[in-house]
Amino acid sequence: MSDHATDPATEIFVAHRSLLFTVAYEMLGSAADAEDVLQETWLRWVKTDLEQVHDQRAYLVRITTRQSLNRLRSLKRRKEAYVGPWLPEPLLTAPDVAEDVELAESVSMALMLVLETLSPTERVVFVLREVFEVGYDEIAATVGKSPAAVRQIAYRARRHVDARRPREVVSSGEARAVLESFRRALGAGDLRGLLDVLAPQVVLVSDGGGIKQTPPRPISTADKVARFIAGGIGKAGVTLTADLTVVNGSPALVIRVDGEIDGVMAISVEDARITGLYYVRNPQKLTRIAAETPLTLR
Repeated sequence: MSDHATDPATEIFVAHRSLLFTVAYEMLGSAADAEDVLQETWLRWVKTDLEQVHDQRAYLVRITTRQSLNRLRSLKRRKEAYVGPWLPEPLLTAPDVAEDVELAESVSMALMLVLETLSPTERVVFVLREVFEVGYDEIAATVGKSPAAVRQIAYRARRHVDARRPREVVSSGEARAVLESFRRALGAGDLRGLLDVLAPQVVLVSDGGGIKQTPPRPISTADKVARFIAGGIGKAGVTLTADLTVVNGSPALVIRVDGEIDGVMAISVEDARITGLYYVRNPQKLTRIAAETPLTLR
């Protein structure tokens, strides 16, 4: 793309790049796949006659969506062969993303996992309609279905997501306070302190991708999760640190063991307690926590 730095096509693409990445990431849950989709979008965009494009943003979103839908179908097969639980690729995000409640919720680990339970078409329709407020006619043209069919898909997807998403939207300040309590208990190996901050039916999901050792299935209930965490901390000769950061628009922890990054832990919070712990250890998914990834809904 650098060879065309002064091209109008390049300038337009760069101006919308953060939006296009956000669209692709929310549909795929993978930054690496989102980048591949953007490359495919670029290759199609530069072959477009700009004089025939009335709404450049909408046209680029349409190309990105079509490429994402194609990739979603192949990703489904890859995830079926994935070793252990699968979690979205965590992104280091700027503090202002956390202040944008709508954006922060849309890229939260909790909601991204709910989106994983939708079919590829349902996910695309939901993201375009509910997150980016794209009109039904435009979505229909993008996914190759009638507006009436898209309305039905959107309704079905929204009901499915609403039944599974967190009941309340928690402020970043409240989430940070809860996470700080968890961090203190974690650092001290304090079982009682962990139990105090975990909801009774908390679920811990760990993603090692078959590269790092993790539980083969999610762990449920506060007692089991607290004992699993406290047991991991108590390993002889291991120095563990947990640093606060912002991942996917929400407070999270970067966990280091003997100074080396071991993983990223995101949380979901309800009623001032942690209901979900999402620990990504797969090193292939930890490439986006060194530098902030710009995200936007506009």
